[in-house]
Amino acid sequence: MESYILDWANLLLRWLHVITAIAWVGSSFYFVFLDSSLTPPVDEDLKKQGVSGELWALHGGGFYHPVKFAGAPPKLPDHLHWFYWESYTTWLSGFALLTVSYLWNAKIYLVDPANPLMSSQMAIVAALAFLVVFWFLYDGICRVFGQKDGGDATVGALVLVLVCVAAYLACHIFPGQAAFLLIGAMLATSMSANVFFWIIPGQKKMVASIKAGEPVDPIHGKRGKQRSVHNTYFTLPVLFAMLSNHYGWLHSHPQNWLVLILMMFAGAAIRQFFVMRHGHKLGRNPHPWKYAAVGVVVLLGVIAWLRPAPLAAVAANPAVIAPVGQSVVQGEAAKPVVESASSASTASAGSYEKMHAIMQQHCVVCHSSATIAQKNVKFDTPADVKSHAQQIYAQVVQLRKMPFGNPGALSAEERDSFKQWFESGAPVPTP
Repeated sequence: MESYILDWANLLLRWLHVITAIAWVGSSFYFVFLDSSLTPPVDEDLKKQGVSGELWALHGGGFYHPVKFAGAPPKLPDHLHWFYWESYTTWLSGFALLTVSYLWNAKIYLVDPANPLMSSQMAIVAALAFLVVFWFLYDGICRVFGQKDGGDATVGALVLVLVCVAAYLACHIFPGQAAFLLIGAMLATSMSANVFFWIIPGQKKMVASIKAGEPVDPIHGKRGKQRSVHNTYFTLPVLFAMLSNHYGWLHSHPQNWLVLILMMFAGAAIRQFFVMRHGHKLGRNPHPWKYAAVGVVVLLGVIAWLRPAPLAAVAANPAVIAPVGQSVVQGEAAKPVVESASSASTASAGSYEKMHAIMQQHCVVCHSSATIAQKNVKFDTPADVKSHAQQIYAQVVQLRKMPFGNPGALSAEERDSFKQWFESGAPVPTP
């Protein structure tokens, strides 16, 4: 029952998290686009009101005309929309999802049984420390260097180094899937903290000054804009880290920390291209194609680096059919499967029993009629196991994706047991 309730909590929180993240990322992307696309106002009345830029847009059958004031508007409107609940709700739902999915079962998802560096309680503390410590270090960098002339480049370089160090440490402390997710959560926490500690408070001070009839200190707008720009560069790396948990060959790679760094760097470079391209259309900066090129080259380089070795030809098997063009990861080529009535009966007597013992420990918690039967896959009987032999081989041996959430729970020797069983014809005890 606990697993069933946790699954529902996971589903509903994930649903909420994705919806609010779409709203937050969408508004961030829109305002970055808006800032890059504003043109000087043509109407003299707008100029007199202090408007520094305007944009005419057509969407959904209607015309829109947003304008931006260089300083304070002549009068505050009765209804002023604040963009912050998108951020707060995304973080709150994301942290709740992290708690339900990982912290609640830290022994399974945060501790590598093959190399247990810490207890479950210590792993939880370490995971939370990544979120908090990174924010303080990142915020300190922005405070010290962000307000100086040319400080943006220094901040960017130091934050890049900080992210690389965090990725390296996370991938050496936690299982790969948890490490990738924690780095994404770490960056997302700093994004939401930027909104909570800098952007919104600065905007509140600006509004309070306007209401009091006092001049608005431009530093609040500059700081808010700086943190907002940082957030937009964090976006694609965060999204990659969050989506990567579906692809075991990424986070189970021996150099998974480098895979994560390179993919996040590619995402940030591609985001830089989109940030600058709108300004280029208005003649404000050179064409930013170099950023897109760098991002794509890095991406293609990672794809080439992680390419699988071809799987040897697999003979047809009435019960186990290997798909044409199937491949394995990290250069591990499978041996041909040749099964006949005699080979199945003379296969290693202990191959199924050894693999079945591993499955009882790691697989049936999610794949049994007595538990959850995820994706309607059950391993209750030898016949059930036999019918899913190809899926077992693909998920455990080739993709190294299972056990879901902590593929590091299986040692290389245990995975080899699955490989030997499959390649010997997937024998099971006869009734």
